[in-house]
Amino acid sequence: MADPRPLVWLPFDAEHLGEAPDGLRYESLVLEDGAPLPEWAGDVEFYVPPYMKWADQPRVLAALSSLKVVNTLTAGVDAIKDHVPEGVQLCNGRGIHNASTAELAVTLVLASLRGVPDFVRAQDRGAWQPTVTESLADKTVMIVGHGSIGKSIEERLSGFECDVVRVARTARQGVHPLSEIDDLLPGADVVILIVPLTDETRGLVDEGFLERMRDGALLVNLARGPVVDTDALLSALHTGRLSAALDVTDPEPLPEGHPLWEAPNLLVVPHVGGASSAMWPRAHRVIREQLERFASGEPLANVMSGAY
Repeated sequence: MADPRPLVWLPFDAEHLGEAPDGLRYESLVLEDGAPLPEWAGDVEFYVPPYMKWADQPRVLAALSSLKVVNTLTAGVDAIKDHVPEGVQLCNGRGIHNASTAELAVTLVLASLRGVPDFVRAQDRGAWQPTVTESLADKTVMIVGHGSIGKSIEERLSGFECDVVRVARTARQGVHPLSEIDDLLPGADVVILIVPLTDETRGLVDEGFLERMRDGALLVNLARGPVVDTDALLSALHTGRLSAALDVTDPEPLPEGHPLWEAPNLLVVPHVGGASSAMWPRAHRVIREQLERFASGEPLANVMSGAY
């Protein structure tokens, strides 16, 4: 007789979640792209896709005939939302990457302002080259996208003697709406992007946006590559008026020989905002709490709807 308990498909060892809530059962498996689906795929009701492995997900999702919930391990769902079957709830991994991404945001800001990439290059040459650099202290930092991760970035900036300007898609107490960003940009020394990729934010950072940034300002993108117009950014960097640090790029992965690799005043890291030792303990906690809601019939957390 088939097991009637709802099946949960996990991309990590189920032992990290402890004992399954009453009424649920777990299967743990990460498929290679194109590999045959397991015989139990048609029983899966709750699916956690493997982290950042999107290419095969349309095929997998289409085969999960009993599916009720998809819960990503990412905060952004732009790579998967259009492939989730109608009637299936899509939830994101809000809270999983707060610590990791906020740490990287501060790292990129400090490394860029204090000239760390140039010091590393000098070290590689065996050259002792002291120089005066910029400090984060006394700067105005604009956080564009004041959600869960944006708030965590602000918390980590609190000891650096800088001022923070908050911007989000909609206004609320102490947070400016995205519609006001043109007027706010000239006052920011550092602009940190942590917005979701939507029709509204795609290409947000275009030639006009970059022209409104003050001379010497730093742009830091931890959102998605297409939030920034790559050609416009390259032009701005080559003028020497702005600098940038990118955790995400467009295209991505950044191919060998791409002009961004040789652009001046630019620090590039390979989309590692969430990739730290802090990720998995938080992922396990978020998924465990979500599964407890699912098992008890409570409303799920972090449900995505509309454009995002």
